[in-house]
Amino acid sequence: MATMHVEIVSAEREIFAGEAEMVVAPGILGEVGILPGHVALLTQLRPGEVRVQLAGGEHQAFYVSGGILEVQPKVVTVLSDTVIRAQDLDEAAVLKARQDAEEVLAGRSDKLDFAKAQAEFAELAAQLQTIQRLRRRGS
Repeated sequence: MATMHVEIVSAEREIFAGEAEMVVAPGILGEVGILPGHVALLTQLRPGEVRVQLAGGEHQAFYVSGGILEVQPKVVTVLSDTVIRAQDLDEAAVLKARQDAEEVLAGRSDKLDFAKAQAEFAELAAQLQTIQRLRRRGS
């Protein structure tokens, strides 16, 4: 099967670079599937899981905090402030942080804290969903 070059980059460093048969990313309007030869595309990403299918069927999964997906004729680039390999996500830490965010949301202390807690809660929910998907796939 044909492949394309995929780069996944965080604000700090390149997390992944290699050849892939397919990329699935959490587009702002829903999941976006990219195959080799896909038309050029530039779209926003929401927090969630980016899945990369390597040649031979192996899959790698990454959590992104949002960002940009750029598709060129032979290169797919994911740019995000935060990128974490899915297997490196700490479920206990995510659950604790989500509980803390829920407490702030329940207290509604002030508008700035509330907005920050809402955004953090959305990211934590996406991280937890990524962990759960990885567990279901048995990776």
